[in-house]
Amino acid sequence: MDIVSPQNARVKEWAQLLEKKHRTRQHKYIIEGIHLVQEALRAGADLECIVYDGEQGVPYELAGFENPLQKVEWVSVTPAIIAKCTDTMTPQPVFAIVRKSKEPMQNLLSETRNLVIVLDNVQDPGNVGTIIRSADAAGAAGVVLGTGCADVYNPKTIRSTMGSLFHLPIVEGSLETLLPEAKAAGVKIVSTSLQAEYSCYSYDFTQAVWLVIGNEGKGISESTARLVDDAITIPMQGQAESLNAAMAATVLLFEAMRQRLV
Repeated sequence: MDIVSPQNARVKEWAQLLEKKHRTRQHKYIIEGIHLVQEALRAGADLECIVYDGEQGVPYELAGFENPLQKVEWVSVTPAIIAKCTDTMTPQPVFAIVRKSKEPMQNLLSETRNLVIVLDNVQDPGNVGTIIRSADAAGAAGVVLGTGCADVYNPKTIRSTMGSLFHLPIVEGSLETLLPEAKAAGVKIVSTSLQAEYSCYSYDFTQAVWLVIGNEGKGISESTARLVDDAITIPMQGQAESLNAAMAATVLLFEAMRQRLV
């Protein structure tokens, strides 16, 4: 299928996905660039269509995915349409429309030793995306995004995940509901604190643990703090006062991975 007019009704719907309210209404989101489209195809994400610059043709990196059995529509468009529907200053010649999928909470509780990263009001899209990427790299069972976090389907968040968005379950919801459910299933709720009793290097991460990472400036909320079982600290030798949310989460995730590989 070819579309040449930026005023086409489908083009307008695609462009609207750059705004959260339209992503919520349409239950879809947009991913940009060859790498992210590749990862979505490999992971079997629910793609509605792949849109490419007709002047350049289908990128050679994606040519092997043009399988009619995958039921993904391939749409040729003009560079003007690509520019209208993408978020980057220098758009890549391809984007895709992905249907949202809702991950059930039970997916995160199905393992006896599950490791989950929980975000409490983490508002920077780059931090959220990087934490999802680190969780994927460390073999976490999934990621939970509480109310007030940056939208996981924000183009900046998606780019920061580098495709990890498609590799592990991501659950969104109220932590006041989700954390008690995890505790009832035998999970330890753990957060960081400068006054913590445990070092992250002496804490037992081989048990079922949900790690809570709080807001970049304020930490975890009072309502979440009341649900925490154990507080841990990341020892530091230099003069830095603290690590940012993504760095702290990465240190903890990889310490948990190290312990679980011993």
